[in-house]
Amino acid sequence: MPGTSDRPASGGEARPAHVLVADDSAANRELLSELLTSYGYKVTCVEDGEEALEVLRHQPADLALLDVLMPRRTGFAVCRAVKADPATRLTPVVLVTGLSNVEDRIQGIECGADDFLNKPVHKEELLARVRSLLKLKQITDEMENAETVLFSLALSIEGKDPYTGGHCDRLAKYSVALAERLGLSEAEKVALRRAGIVHDVGKVAVPEQILLKEEALTPDERRVMEQHPIIGERICAPLKSFRLALPIIRHHHEKMNGSGYPDGLKAAEIPVTAAVMTVVDVYDALTTDRPYRRALPSEEALHIMRGEAARGWWDGALVKEFEALLCGSAPLAAERASSTP
Repeated sequence: MPGTSDRPASGGEARPAHVLVADDSAANRELLSELLTSYGYKVTCVEDGEEALEVLRHQPADLALLDVLMPRRTGFAVCRAVKADPATRLTPVVLVTGLSNVEDRIQGIECGADDFLNKPVHKEELLARVRSLLKLKQITDEMENAETVLFSLALSIEGKDPYTGGHCDRLAKYSVALAERLGLSEAEKVALRRAGIVHDVGKVAVPEQILLKEEALTPDERRVMEQHPIIGERICAPLKSFRLALPIIRHHHEKMNGSGYPDGLKAAEIPVTAAVMTVVDVYDALTTDRPYRRALPSEEALHIMRGEAARGWWDGALVKEFEALLCGSAPLAAERASSTP
């Protein structure tokens, strides 16, 4: 009998990993189910691709073993659908096939398959691949859990200030929309989306009497406040998935003329993603209520930003692009309208 070390649990120590087996052959389903169950896995069997998708949508699995040639939907089609759905895209998919030509392998790779098994399936090879992919899935789940905690922390900080409700979500939307207009890469857009949520997470270290103070900050208080981008970067640094977001978190308060913080970067020294975040952050601050003033109309906020760009604070080209984006985007215009008086 296998030892307990061969019985991996995914997510919690008491929960066995859930493996979906999809094959139109009853004999194959029974063989794979008996083998995996004997090693402590929870197994769900279905006989076609459509059933496989239904299970994955309603009973999240830790791993899917998909026969390639199935009725209704092939394993290729199921794999493509799984990887296209944000709710299931991180589920490892192994295509089990008797096909051996290179074209089928290429098609499987293009569909997003994580691994392949050839029929007839060999017990040791199957178990080795299942163990390997479940370990990877567990690491992925832990990373997602860490990101969830980080996002929750950022939103709890936002929630302390009644004047900043929805700020993080708006910044994520605005910055990604501007990045798309500028032709930035998909990786940069993902980084901006993440940074939009957590850009101010470093404020967890700022005392509430400073964070919520309605009067002007003293020089000492301002020095404390200006540490939050550094602290935010430090909090997010352990997550490799935030690697491209770190410069945004650290530098979204820099100014083009070097008068910003925390590093006094100038012009081209400021990463373009951080400059994007700065522009949308300033706009959102101007167009939402503050203790000391009412929210400004969008046109007035943009007028102020153009003047500040002329003084060397913000990237004037980015301000113009953002203004053009707001004028040409119905969804963003609706978002803007809901934030202005």
